[in-house]
Amino acid sequence: MICGGAAFGWRRFVSGETQMTDHQLPLTRTEGPRAFFGRRSGKKLHGGQKAVVDAALPELEIKLEGRLDPRVLFGDARRIVVEIGYGGGEHLARKAAEEPETGFIGCEVFTGGIGKMVQAIAEQELGNVRLFTDDALKLLVALPDACLDAVYLLYPDPWPKTRHHKRRFVSPTTLSELGRVIRPGGTFYFATDIEDYADWTLAHIVRSSAFEFLPERPGSWHEPYPGWQPTRYEQKARREGRMTSFYFSFPRKK
Repeated sequence: MICGGAAFGWRRFVSGETQMTDHQLPLTRTEGPRAFFGRRSGKKLHGGQKAVVDAALPELEIKLEGRLDPRVLFGDARRIVVEIGYGGGEHLARKAAEEPETGFIGCEVFTGGIGKMVQAIAEQELGNVRLFTDDALKLLVALPDACLDAVYLLYPDPWPKTRHHKRRFVSPTTLSELGRVIRPGGTFYFATDIEDYADWTLAHIVRSSAFEFLPERPGSWHEPYPGWQPTRYEQKARREGRMTSFYFSFPRKK
């Protein structure tokens, strides 16, 4: 829908040509909204990887006990950035190495991804990364207002079946929390190779009171972010024939 121009996809959603409801996320047993669905464990860590994780993760992992001020984690960091669902950690590790004065919080629930990220932190001696290993929405809810400079959501699970769309991370609930915790002038970055999810996200963004969609020109959303290096999920998409990606940058309204 978007490949030929920005207007078509999200205008179909907003105009009602494509059904979309302002659903609320399903609740947990404690009556809180949840944004994560599906398996958590994945493949077991091999011996060496498990040893590294067992030794290093306790010092890196964020354990929520009420509210969380990220400045406490990173001291005098100039910026605070969150990446939700960092997968194998390629993007998170690279950004952390490039920006040592930025504090990064990585959210991931799959043990394989956590293991790879912990190894990267150890090997590259990244002292500006902390990890949250539970539902990212729980972290967002615990953060104070306007405390983040940016949030990345790169190649999230598209949940392609219509009946599963409510499981997508982008929703009115999560955008409300993102709008609260990202400072005015900060940015929500969203990338996907699934056009339907790109349309879905734009439809929610244009309905949001917190974010703007301000492309420089038609089609600019297909251009990778400055300094971008493909993640393994993007490489997998190319191997499977999905040659077009969407790289959105949504500024938080000032």
